[in-house]
Amino acid sequence: MRLVKMERELFIVEVRMKRLFVAILILGVVLIGLGGAGTAQAATKGEIDRDVEAALENLYKSSPGAKELGKQAKGILVFPKVLKGGFIFGGQYGEGALLKNGETAGYYNTVAASYGLQIGAQVFGYALFFMSDEDLAYVEGSSGWEIGSGPTVVVADAGMAGAFTTTTVRKGVYAFFFSQKGLMAGLGLQGTKISKMKRP
Repeated sequence: MRLVKMERELFIVEVRMKRLFVAILILGVVLIGLGGAGTAQAATKGEIDRDVEAALENLYKSSPGAKELGKQAKGILVFPKVLKGGFIFGGQYGEGALLKNGETAGYYNTVAASYGLQIGAQVFGYALFFMSDEDLAYVEGSSGWEIGSGPTVVVADAGMAGAFTTTTVRKGVYAFFFSQKGLMAGLGLQGTKISKMKRP
């Protein structure tokens, strides 16, 4: 009985590893197909800083609610370009920076793998606004934060974003999506893992 259980657990692990491998393979194709061959290379600090600054500026122009949050946020984690692709198995990857008081406080990547009815590719960006010191400290002190555990993230839709003012902002982490291009339906962050990364 125990042997059968072990074999079943090994089979499940093997299936998951295969799924992850396929997702990474698909993501590699998407990186080349959507962003050009140069996109697959790791960005430098300067490139990330430049892209983060431009992305946040554009987000503020298109969303006054995000700009209001930015005035009070303890930190803002911005991923200017996240590449997502899939055919049954899917994956996504992006690099960004954490801003505190307008200055870069660290570099991070965002990774997710998925399985289900999905096909296509897209590019998008997103920003996380940390409204409390506690939530920000959790992310900075974590070796890897999987969204869905730890701080609660609220995705700000168009209606919600328009209602933010300096008096209505509550504690928590608010997510804004922007610059969506491509044919995949729906954007979400559940299961996304955010980790610190080193850049020379």
